[in-house]
Amino acid sequence: MDKNAFSSFLLGLGVGVGLGMLFAPKSGPETRDYIKNKASEGTDYLKQRSEDLRQGASQWVDRGRDAVSRQREHLADAMEAGRQAYRDTVNPPQHEGTH
Repeated sequence: MDKNAFSSFLLGLGVGVGLGMLFAPKSGPETRDYIKNKASEGTDYLKQRSEDLRQGASQWVDRGRDAVSRQREHLADAMEAGRQAYRDTVNPPQHEGTH
């Protein structure tokens, strides 16, 4: 979550709490419990979103590692094929019976 979205969330939460306290038809303790519950929900939401983002980032890192590993294998195969082609060019295979 970027800073701007997080700031907007906190601003919205603060405005919501303020308006809720001004227009609340409930008593003080009930209003405080309501606010605590909503703040807890907001905290839980942020924790879940950060966990989702962390998992998504972890998956992208794993995919990147897999891609690099595959490319490394392809490069190693290509280098070995190049070495073999060089050896075959420098030392062509001798056919039996030809002198």
